[in-house]
Amino acid sequence: MAASAKAVEEDDGKLPLKGVRVLDMTRVLAGPYCTQILGDLGAEVIKVDAPVRGDDTRAWGPPYAPYSKESGLTGPGESAYYLSVNRNKKSLALSFQHPSGVAALHKLLPTIDILVENYLPNTLAKYNLDYATLSALNPKLIYASITGYGQTGPYAPRAGYDVMVEAEMGLMHITGSRGGPAVKVGVAVTDLTTGLYTSNAIMAALLARARTGRGQHIDAALSDCQVATLSNLASSSLVSGERDSGRWGTAHPSIVPYRAFPTKDGEFLVGGGNDRLFGILCEGLGKGEWAGDERFRTNAERVANRVVLEGMIEEITRGRTTQEWLEA
Repeated sequence: MAASAKAVEEDDGKLPLKGVRVLDMTRVLAGPYCTQILGDLGAEVIKVDAPVRGDDTRAWGPPYAPYSKESGLTGPGESAYYLSVNRNKKSLALSFQHPSGVAALHKLLPTIDILVENYLPNTLAKYNLDYATLSALNPKLIYASITGYGQTGPYAPRAGYDVMVEAEMGLMHITGSRGGPAVKVGVAVTDLTTGLYTSNAIMAALLARARTGRGQHIDAALSDCQVATLSNLASSSLVSGERDSGRWGTAHPSIVPYRAFPTKDGEFLVGGGNDRLFGILCEGLGKGEWAGDERFRTNAERVANRVVLEGMIEEITRGRTTQEWLEA
């Protein structure tokens, strides 16, 4: 038994954040997703919930995971939404609007490595839970703030939700069918990418602290992260000086063929990302000669002749079922 217990206690390095303690003062998605990543990597995450109600997403259902009989709790259960971003966490219910709640957090603070919050800028200052106050109590504290529009600037006081930022910062403009209306992405991708960016920034701050002995304040914003993830589309507009051409459905503005094509009973997706793959695709379609056609020899030529090539491919793909093409 002693040898077994010792083996459990030994750090095998598979959880790189083991021994790191995180105070999670976030709600909904971007913040909880960030702290869940830290927990998955071994950190001890303590989620601060408001008494009685807790995180808004506890009520976002159905579906709900039913409470066990042993819990003694009644009601529909815990929402699937809440559970999706709050695993590997301990829970602490307190109100920092009450002096005793703030005192409890201040008492806990010397043991905390990372604090993540997603309140409007300056909201926590009136409770003495802002970075300036807490870093004076614990200079090694890494304090990450997640907001819609950042800690400074004209939009800083605004609340920000995923779908609003998708619309404002270009994502909905490029999402949807060609010629159709703008649509939001099926999952709250702006929240999720912000959570990823913030967790990455926290990792960098941990490395900086190991070198300097000091923590820092991380300012993460949904708007910033959404603009960053426009990536090559934003770069294309900046380089060309032209307005983005809008929505492409499953197609790609710079690669042809690269979209879904109709079959007898549905669709399947083709991606010919380079000349070699285009040649393989031509062979698979029974049209090997297309690879040598002067209209299609390079990707630039295929993009210029997009309508012609996609029409030729479509004529062939309609001849089989989706499953037949997948097995071809």
